[in-house]
Amino acid sequence: MFTRSVIRTTIVAAALALTAVTATSASANAAANLGVKDPKIVELRDSKGLKMIEGAGGKALLEANAPMAAAAANVCGSGYTISEGAARYGTNATLYLWWNGKYSGSNKLYDKYICGVLFNDTGSARSMGIRLKDNFTDTPHTEDFGTYSTYAGPVYQKRGGCGEAYSYMKSGSQVVVDNTYKMSGCN
Repeated sequence: MFTRSVIRTTIVAAALALTAVTATSASANAAANLGVKDPKIVELRDSKGLKMIEGAGGKALLEANAPMAAAAANVCGSGYTISEGAARYGTNATLYLWWNGKYSGSNKLYDKYICGVLFNDTGSARSMGIRLKDNFTDTPHTEDFGTYSTYAGPVYQKRGGCGEAYSYMKSGSQVVVDNTYKMSGCN
């Protein structure tokens, strides 16, 4: 029987071996526009087919470490190839937020299917977690907290376009990551 750690390690190894990630069109399957234009999508340099929403944070991070970005996108599943943002927290962890180019409703700002993954960059098992919350009070947060050597997540929100991603990690008794990442382009 495989443990969660073995399965995670296998997924990461397979994703790093990936030579191309199939990109999806941001406008494909989009719902009716409610006064919000389709986000402008830009190609990332040397990024294995990954793209990002113009203005989202982390472009330099994604381009500097394309194999790991591709691995993070692959963890989210098929079609999650458009970055909503990325952030590196020292030498401890890296947050990746991905969009699959589809909408869960008719609002093109809020109704995006978002996936989040927090990668453990230390090489040792750590108590860590990721929580996604959307911009609506009636929607439950999605989260994954535990002790992981590879990553926490993936976690998903179907109305995550203007949400937040909370990242957390401890090293022994010391908290080394305690950060909230807010999606760009939202008030």
